[in-house]
Amino acid sequence: MSQTINWYPGHMKKTKELIQSHLKLVDVVVELLDARIPESSRNPQIAELTKGKPRIVCMNKYDLADPKVTSLWKRHFEEEGASVELLDAVHGDGIDRLMRQIVDRMKEKRAKYLEKGRNPGPVRVMIVGIPNVGKSSLINKLVGKSATKTGNRPGVTRGKQWIRIRDDIELFDTPGILWPKIDSREVGLNLAMTGAIKDDILNIEDMAYELLRRMELHYAEALTARYGVEVDPTAPTIELMDAIALRRGCRRGGGEIDYDKVSRILLDEFRKGLIGRLSLEWPDDFIERRGAVDEDN
Repeated sequence: MSQTINWYPGHMKKTKELIQSHLKLVDVVVELLDARIPESSRNPQIAELTKGKPRIVCMNKYDLADPKVTSLWKRHFEEEGASVELLDAVHGDGIDRLMRQIVDRMKEKRAKYLEKGRNPGPVRVMIVGIPNVGKSSLINKLVGKSATKTGNRPGVTRGKQWIRIRDDIELFDTPGILWPKIDSREVGLNLAMTGAIKDDILNIEDMAYELLRRMELHYAEALTARYGVEVDPTAPTIELMDAIALRRGCRRGGGEIDYDKVSRILLDEFRKGLIGRLSLEWPDDFIERRGAVDEDN
């Protein structure tokens, strides 16, 4: 990726305005990140947009990420002062922990209301995150069959709805929001490889090549186990891609390698977790701290 990605559909601009206009009604903000790319999936606008509100950072899809790297990221965010939860929203793992933390963050405020004889009302939660980070899965798990929509409440924009999760918690949803320009090559590739950016924004063969290059550096054993190929760190990455293509029958007429087909296989199987639990980025001091994590495990 040599140029800046400008990918800011109109609905994302509206989402930013929606967050700004409704934030005064919100008690707690849940910021959802992709555990495989915690930094790249962290919209830099969110911190400023939600400034002054209690915020919980949730690393979703942690079941797809390298657990050792995830533990480093969790520690990293906690050292920054963030409250962190690990989630697998598809299967509901971590949902109960998140709910408890939401309530805990508002205990003091609710107690003050009760002391004054006032009804604190339900805790109002806003979930924010970039596209394809798992917001829909999380919301579906939170809502459940017993939830009731409360969209006709005063002060709520027409067409937007507060959803009653339970008696003491209401949820306000926002669509996924990216930032207007992505001028970092690494961030753009990370978002593309995990599916946050549509596949037609970047060249799919370039994405797959970069993904394979990183996997051969950090997850050679996973590649061997999945594709039955030997990984030679001294050989060009294209040779490894060719070997996987041949193992999967990715040929065109005349026996040429079908790079489009093998690229789609690699990306699809990475995104589904079929190659293994893999992370694409880690804190800057990962190399120094990795040994300590290995010793702990």
